[in-house]
Amino acid sequence: MNNPYLPWEAEVVERVQESDSIFTLRLRLTDPEARNHYRFVPGQFNMVYLYGVGEVAISIVSDPESEALLDHTIRAVGRVTHGLARLQAGERVGIRGPFGRGWPMPLAEGRDVFLVTGGLGCAPVVGVINYVLARRARFGRICIVQGVKHAEDMIWRERYAEWRAHPDVQVLLAAEHGGVLWPWHVGLATELFDQAVIEPSRTIVMMCGPEGMMRAAAKGLMQRGIAPEEIYLSMERNMQCGVGHCGHCQFGGSFICRNGPVYRYSEVQELLGVKGF
Repeated sequence: MNNPYLPWEAEVVERVQESDSIFTLRLRLTDPEARNHYRFVPGQFNMVYLYGVGEVAISIVSDPESEALLDHTIRAVGRVTHGLARLQAGERVGIRGPFGRGWPMPLAEGRDVFLVTGGLGCAPVVGVINYVLARRARFGRICIVQGVKHAEDMIWRERYAEWRAHPDVQVLLAAEHGGVLWPWHVGLATELFDQAVIEPSRTIVMMCGPEGMMRAAAKGLMQRGIAPEEIYLSMERNMQCGVGHCGHCQFGGSFICRNGPVYRYSEVQELLGVKGF
């Protein structure tokens, strides 16, 4: 994009209701020239603008080579996201982006990929899973660890079954409160690490979710021999401009919208859990 402050127009091609509060918008830029120039990598985000309401930072979960369609999985929690939730196919939004630093996919090629997600903040990692499975021969084993607080928070159950069916893919699921029909682990996601197949020398880790969970997961994985430089986190903050000007997403000496959202654990481990950062 030549001017990062000006949005491109995008049309809603499809809307998918993932759960009671989570939905996916599949968008297509209406300007053919904009579609030709738009490029992103997994882990980056767009600022999605709802006309007359405002804009919000949303991760891109589609594949970078998927016919210029941009998928955004959104949880309806505020004024803008509730407005986006009411959109239907054919309606229009504004798109600014892509912004931020994405996942280190070139560094992951030829290696085992260990993915950890917690709570409902799993969209950035879903983009990685889709990317890796679409290029399966380039990567080693995949381990997906997903933890939620309540069993009903686990969306995409069909996708987990599909992912598990791929060769050399391990899927481990946990809920702190499982319920009567919950078939998987009851407890914390980090308790699943003992079931995971981990070869520390060839493993790269990517995770997102609550900071407390990520801090605990990083500690557990380092105890199993994975170096902090091989652990990557996707951080979440209140990003309102996408270009590091508004200051809302300042994280220590950096801005998450510009220097993140993906960081090496070794870059930010001293800031995790520190009040004010």
